[in-house]
Amino acid sequence: MFKISYNIYVAMKNLKLEKIRKKLDKLDDKFLFLIKRRIKLVNQVLLTKKFKKQIIDKKRIKKILSNIKSKSKKRSIDTKITQEIWKSMIRAFIRYEFRNFKK
Repeated sequence: MFKISYNIYVAMKNLKLEKIRKKLDKLDDKFLFLIKRRIKLVNQVLLTKKFKKQIIDKKRIKKILSNIKSKSKKRSIDTKITQEIWKSMIRAFIRYEFRNFKK
């Protein structure tokens, strides 16, 4: 009897986990859409840059990270997570800009 109840419990947990994972997958799709939009904007910014040395703007990076930290706190989001995500995204887009710089 206990074994059947346990198996049902495990199956229900797995179903719940699958539902959560599907929601995460949908959220990932939204992230991909936003990244595509961000790439388009970065491409526009890249067109305004005349020299490679303009790609890394330390003041802008500092301002972005400060804003994200402040907004994260206001929304009760773990600032370590958002800082890590934004730093990673900034590094990725800097590399993207260097790869796509055409002057």
